[in-house]
Amino acid sequence: MSMKIDILTLFPEMFAPLKVSMLGRAVEKGLIDVRLTDIRDFTKDKHNRTDDYPFGGGQGMVMMADPIFGTLQSVSAKNKKIIYMSPKGQILNQKKIRELSKLEEIVVLCGHYEGIDERIIDYWDIEEISIGDYILTGGEPAAIVLVDSIARMIPGVLSKEESVMEESIYSGLLEYPQYTQPRSYEGMDVPDVLLSGHHENIHLWKFEESLRITRKRRPDLFEKFLNSEIELSKKERLVLEKVLHEKSD
Repeated sequence: MSMKIDILTLFPEMFAPLKVSMLGRAVEKGLIDVRLTDIRDFTKDKHNRTDDYPFGGGQGMVMMADPIFGTLQSVSAKNKKIIYMSPKGQILNQKKIRELSKLEEIVVLCGHYEGIDERIIDYWDIEEISIGDYILTGGEPAAIVLVDSIARMIPGVLSKEESVMEESIYSGLLEYPQYTQPRSYEGMDVPDVLLSGHHENIHLWKFEESLRITRKRRPDLFEKFLNSEIELSKKERLVLEKVLHEKSD
């Protein structure tokens, strides 16, 4: 059974990335079913207007309730999980992505201008989600991020090796450095351990580098990892102790 994702937007053409790479393959395999609906198709204005000035004054325009209401009705959204991509929403994280990936259907609403009429959020019991503390021109780029992050959690979308990695001890840590051919470039060599063929040593090197990078760049994630209940081997624990005793930059 495929996961059905309805995306409600003023600019369906912005979702061309969903037709390529991993997402495109997932759609072709029938693992996800992404359906785009143009909100403008549900406006009753002869000029296809979907926005108006905000009551009480203020900058910009607000998307009107009626076109969005009609669009939500057209996809039978009442009994589905509805997500509005909004800078006011809770920040998207892996826990939320896992939660959403287990649903059979979701509806993603893309806002524009200064947002949407609040009555839409109240009536439809919509959850607001943000992808970060910054402002975009609209919800479409954020919706692509959301769909991509959910799709990779659906069984069959990733290869077996990638799926195992998702559940490995690296979950919650930033990725270790990656290298490919040639072995030497401009006087810079690939770390010897990666050429050794010794799988355990390679694993421990990757773990150590992930720990070190996460500690430096995302101390919040590093702290979460330390407080998690992930079981480490004796050698992994020694690596962790080594990183913990290193002087922070």
